[in-house]
Amino acid sequence: MIVDLTGKNAIVCGSSKGMGRAIALEFASSGANVVLVARNEESLRKVLREMPASKKQNHNFIAADFSDTESLGRKINNYVSENPPLHILVNNTGGPKSGEAYKAESSEFEDAFRKHLICNQILVQAVGEGMKKEKYGRIINIISTSVKQPIRNLGVSNTIRAAVANWAKTLSVELAPYGITVNNILPGATKTERLYSLFEARAKASGKSVEEIKQEWLAEIPAARFAEAEEIAYAAAFLASPVAGYINGINLPVDGGRLNCL
Repeated sequence: MIVDLTGKNAIVCGSSKGMGRAIALEFASSGANVVLVARNEESLRKVLREMPASKKQNHNFIAADFSDTESLGRKINNYVSENPPLHILVNNTGGPKSGEAYKAESSEFEDAFRKHLICNQILVQAVGEGMKKEKYGRIINIISTSVKQPIRNLGVSNTIRAAVANWAKTLSVELAPYGITVNNILPGATKTERLYSLFEARAKASGKSVEEIKQEWLAEIPAARFAEAEEIAYAAAFLASPVAGYINGINLPVDGGRLNCL
């Protein structure tokens, strides 16, 4: 089976680095036209230069800060009104800082809810009508294994990721009649800046070394290694493709077997 996204228009959020960047590059390699979204324009331009492209492909970017929902809505709606319909949306943004839920300020929950669920909603509403007209849509949310099994010391993230998962399941039912699927990818520990920042925060809180924390995390993974960002991208490309048209409303862990539940 070959994943072919030729002729499909995709928008990938958080694509200036990490998993988002890997997904954007994989989509482009599979033939899609890709719109990068992140807040740093210089970083977006750098990724844009790295994107593989045939003569038939056209890649672009939107510089937007997810802490400013009004600006995000304006920019995405302007883009949609002036360009061909988007077939694929990947919702992906950086996770909240670590810490216990009990000690988190209300503003931390509000900020995370806005950046994750509210921004996702704005993006879905902007691209949804085009997907309906095309009778093809793939909405993929990059969230976390905490949807199935909360992760210690990530209280705000655990809470908001679960909200996003239930929002996505609801959408999957509402949009399925239009040829639109909505699925969640649950990455395990993946080699990104986010992972190493969590190691550092955990080390600081516990008095252990970063290496000790790293080894503790590895010990919980049956595969005995961390994921590469490209491995998350492969799962996203499959779900974005025509061959995954009957897969809808699922949570797909890509975690090396770390979860202790089905």
